[in-house]
Amino acid sequence: MPLDIVRYRRSGEVGWGVLSSHRITPIEGRFESTREFMLDGAARAWAQTSDSAESFGADQAEILCPITTDQQVLCQAINYHSHMRESGFDPRSNPFNIFFRKASSCLAHADSEIVCPEHVEFLDYEVELGLVLCRDVSGPLRVTENDLHEFVGGLVILNDVSARDVQLPELQFYKGKSYRTFGPTGPHLTLVDREDLARFDALRLRLSVNGEERQNALTTDMVHRPPATLSELSTFQDWRAGDLIATGTPGGCALRAPAKPLQLLANVVSPARRQALLRKVAASNPRRLRVGDQIEASIRTDDGVLDLGRQRNAVVSATR
Repeated sequence: MPLDIVRYRRSGEVGWGVLSSHRITPIEGRFESTREFMLDGAARAWAQTSDSAESFGADQAEILCPITTDQQVLCQAINYHSHMRESGFDPRSNPFNIFFRKASSCLAHADSEIVCPEHVEFLDYEVELGLVLCRDVSGPLRVTENDLHEFVGGLVILNDVSARDVQLPELQFYKGKSYRTFGPTGPHLTLVDREDLARFDALRLRLSVNGEERQNALTTDMVHRPPATLSELSTFQDWRAGDLIATGTPGGCALRAPAKPLQLLANVVSPARRQALLRKVAASNPRRLRVGDQIEASIRTDDGVLDLGRQRNAVVSATR
């Protein structure tokens, strides 16, 4: 059975605890990072009995981001068939697993405000399933469905907030997706075992803006599954326990592939002119995020056995 873990601050002290029925039971030990927790605290959490420590109401603590900022945030691009199609790509002719990174300083707690930089005019949302790694890897390996649990110890929700008018015309994935607050994560980290990961395909991602559902898809829409992704990643990238892999978003984003004439025009104009064109198109896009918008995101199985929680975020101006 999955185990929901929160990182919290109470009475000035940061701790980790098991979340159940809106109450937190502290886990014995001090874990300064998500890496330390995944290497030592996770086993303690699994072994902890309900009467091993005093619990308290979740509303009596400040819930923090479960991924500490010393961890890597690794990401996959266009990794859902539906998002690939809406972005103008044919899944049959795009076989490559595309990786990029977000700055860990973009990480924020699940209900944090999303601060829109003053110069950004095309702000977008992307609900994503995050894999929390549970061991260090420094060389090539082959991960299978059968041993995935030896590498993935937890799951989280992440909203890969994106400044499209920076990301695309400037060819700056890292910059366009890394502004502070552009990575709400949590609210909790759900520890999983082999049996839980066997239900991976039953996880449903949902996101709404101002009560209007924008994204709703199962992970069966994923192009590159976790075993293949971790196997390929290990051929060129070291990772540590506690690092986070955001596995891509399904269709329903504000971004859409432009009409063919605009695509052709974008290919011949300067990057600055391309940015101006994108912002002009964005101005009439009713789906882009605006200051004051309320975003809600969740990931769970339809029967609720695996439930990664719910995020609620307001978009605010950097100049308020």
